[in-house]
Amino acid sequence: MELVDKITKHALYKECYEKLSKAEEERKFCHHDFTHFLDVARIAYIKNLEQKRKISKEIIYATAFLHDIGKCFQYQQGIPHEVASAKIAQEILDDGVQLLDHQKEEIIQAIKEHRKETDHMSTLGRLLYESDKLSRACYKCPVQKECNWSEEKKNHVVVY
Repeated sequence: MELVDKITKHALYKECYEKLSKAEEERKFCHHDFTHFLDVARIAYIKNLEQKRKISKEIIYATAFLHDIGKCFQYQQGIPHEVASAKIAQEILDDGVQLLDHQKEEIIQAIKEHRKETDHMSTLGRLLYESDKLSRACYKCPVQKECNWSEEKKNHVVVY
């Protein structure tokens, strides 16, 4: 996928991913790494197909690979990661990535929406929110009892 390749090879993406990796080295809870990004993308794409949505695979994967890239700024500066991730994504997408303006806006909006479910979410935002939550294997997590996710959010069984 050319779009995801451009995003993950962008200097800012690599810099932020490195910061995120270092910030989570000692983290005992779920990590925000390529495995997570890929899991979210794959689940979102499956749901997209099942729901007969017409969101392109590249847009779904690009959004999934950008949605948590600003998490290090939440750890270091207390900036909500959806805000930091949207800002980083905007900068990357504005730097020579071949997308239409409405596609960039759709990706940024979904990133901003992925933390909290509301009645007014965009289609991509809801897809990202649901897939992000489904990507977590809480049912086999050794530190599940210490996790600050509510019991309603935790996946206690294999869902996808």
